[in-house]
Amino acid sequence: MKYLFLLLLISSVAIHASENWVLKEGCPPSFELRDGQCFLVNRYQFYDSLQNRGVGGTQTGLPEFRDGFSPQQIDLGRYLFFDPLLSKDGSLSCASCHQPELGFADGRPRSIGMDGQVVKRAAPSLWNVGFLKKLFWDARASTLEEQAVGPLFAADEMANTPQKLMADLVANPLYPELFKQAYPGQATPLSLENVLHALAAFQTSLVSLNSPYDRYALGHHAALSDEEIAGMNVYRSFVARCSECHTPPLFTNQQIAVIGTPEPEGVPLDIGAEETFHAAKLKGGFKVPTLRNIVKTAPYMHSGRFDSLRDAVEFYTKGRGHAVPAGVEMQIHWHIWEPKLTDQEIDDIVTFLGALTDESLIPETPDKVPSGLSPLTGFQPTLNQQQAEHTDE
Repeated sequence: MKYLFLLLLISSVAIHASENWVLKEGCPPSFELRDGQCFLVNRYQFYDSLQNRGVGGTQTGLPEFRDGFSPQQIDLGRYLFFDPLLSKDGSLSCASCHQPELGFADGRPRSIGMDGQVVKRAAPSLWNVGFLKKLFWDARASTLEEQAVGPLFAADEMANTPQKLMADLVANPLYPELFKQAYPGQATPLSLENVLHALAAFQTSLVSLNSPYDRYALGHHAALSDEEIAGMNVYRSFVARCSECHTPPLFTNQQIAVIGTPEPEGVPLDIGAEETFHAAKLKGGFKVPTLRNIVKTAPYMHSGRFDSLRDAVEFYTKGRGHAVPAGVEMQIHWHIWEPKLTDQEIDDIVTFLGALTDESLIPETPDKVPSGLSPLTGFQPTLNQQQAEHTDE
């Protein structure tokens, strides 16, 4: 594999040396260019409070968003995100585990990293990460740059090292010039700090705020069907209490919750945020994920325990702590109780969750990346994709 990677790199020099690559000068859709920087524009900016009209209300604001990147930084980040050059041997890109057509997840219970290793947890969706204050399932990162370090250099994920990553980028015939375009005036534009910054810039462009639910919440009441409205009413009810943790409009409250999710058969207990915060009360606790584009990201939970969205919803009505292993003490979140939802109410919630789908701002997957490697490297059929293919038949 090492020698194949070197041959591909040498080949890429011949292919790309004469090409003139220019990064985009315009912002992604829904971003406004001001003084060379891109700033998000959305209708939720009319609302300035997360608590307006109560938890779960439709007229609520969004948390602070991280923007202000240049168009060139965002575009450079896009190439880096899809380029397998960032991995140890050119076999994986960031997009291998965060595939656009799968809600920027990968359709697997737990992701597959270097040399086919199954990693500890599922790949979380990247939609709307520019709003998030904590990243990873166990909330161990506070910035997108800090988060990127994890998969890039973890032995069971992309397995690279900072030294090799920088050496490969510097040796590439295109990246030094692209970094100069994105970071003009810097003494050393091609730096690890800027690699991480560009990846963060691209990921903040992944915005999903124009689903049927959003159009309904912002005044177009015909945007939801009667069935979706019925599901929304159950979702927001004090019986189901979904909105208390998966709070609109981001559909997460960004907190850690211990809900007692069972692990897959044969998989040991994942203590989650207990390790991050060294707090026994957070044993089995994980960051509340967004539900936006949730129908695209099966299977569900931190370890992909539930294949279907209905199974994931039904888990919450089977009784408080019903899946906690014998002999394990967990402080189950107080919102988790026994709502005793009917089959119809569960179905209604699932129907409503489908109305949170919006991929109108999905970015363009590049046909080619500066390394010359395939931007689709690592994209293999998954449970999610296989189910979709079976449905199409």
